[in-house]
Amino acid sequence: MGVWDLLLVGLVMLFGLVGVLVPGVPGSWFVWAAVLWWALKDPQPVAWGVLVGATAALFLSQVVRWALPPRRLRASGATARMGVYAGAGAFLGFVLIPVLGAIPGFMAGIYVSERLRFGRHGEAKAALRTAMRSGGSSVLTELFTCLLIMGAWLGTVFWG
Repeated sequence: MGVWDLLLVGLVMLFGLVGVLVPGVPGSWFVWAAVLWWALKDPQPVAWGVLVGATAALFLSQVVRWALPPRRLRASGATARMGVYAGAGAFLGFVLIPVLGAIPGFMAGIYVSERLRFGRHGEAKAALRTAMRSGGSSVLTELFTCLLIMGAWLGTVFWG
């Protein structure tokens, strides 16, 4: 598989990661479709292993999301800016503290967004709690799964 193909797969995955944060966009499906396309174009056993792992992880993510409260983020006062901060925090956390850093990074992103909005610790902390209870945990579950899949793909491409 050529460099341009790999770059395109990576861009579709990035689009999927952003899509997780945008209501109505099937972001996780874009990530899965990118892995499928890569596995079909480069039919190596490790590529098929990543595809099977991505499929299982997304299935498990959907099961967990069904058990969580439904997404009602807009009704709780969540803004697009909060989504950008949460996504950036999760991505930075995932990179700086490999894998598990996405969780505190996501929550820190929401906190920073709300701290800038309200200016006080107590209000930002309450807004973080409300956002996580109103569907933030569902978004975090899907985003974390997609970050895991993208990390597995990157690791396979560079070291596989």
